[in-house]
Amino acid sequence: MKLSLCSESDKPEIQQLFTETFSESDSSAEGALVGQLAQQLMDETDAENAFGFVASENQEIVGCIFFTPLKFDAPSKAVLLSPVAVRTEYQGQGVGQRLIRFGMEQMGKSGVELVFTYGDPNYYSKVGFKTVSQQVAKAPFELSHPEGWLVLSLTGAAIKPLPGVARCVDAFNDPALW
Repeated sequence: MKLSLCSESDKPEIQQLFTETFSESDSSAEGALVGQLAQQLMDETDAENAFGFVASENQEIVGCIFFTPLKFDAPSKAVLLSPVAVRTEYQGQGVGQRLIRFGMEQMGKSGVELVFTYGDPNYYSKVGFKTVSQQVAKAPFELSHPEGWLVLSLTGAAIKPLPGVARCVDAFNDPALW
């Protein structure tokens, strides 16, 4: 399994990966929503604000993950990890966890201190994420599943309250994603 930064030529395959994976696991509507999100991240977000990493096997992308800046009212070195997709036939083999760890390592090397995500606490806890309350770090939008707002400190430092509401890149400014 090869882990690497995604390239311009990967875009069509990445969008297809997100659309198919979320269609199979949730619904075709969810697949379309997340596929569109991935497309927006790749096409409409400045390269210095969208970091995509892929897992490849036999020249095929089998997993992908994105990191984008997350801003608060106080200075912070935080990113949002989202979305993540692993081809159905590769799920349950640790591909997603390896990809997340690889991406977080790359983010840590660039000075990121906090990684937030919004997802299944049972899954993300396997790589060290913990639930964070809205009093400590307010999510960009009202959450349909507040227990899914998660954070991981890449430095090991305690998470201190971050004032204000989190602000993300434009692609995430859709309440349907939250």
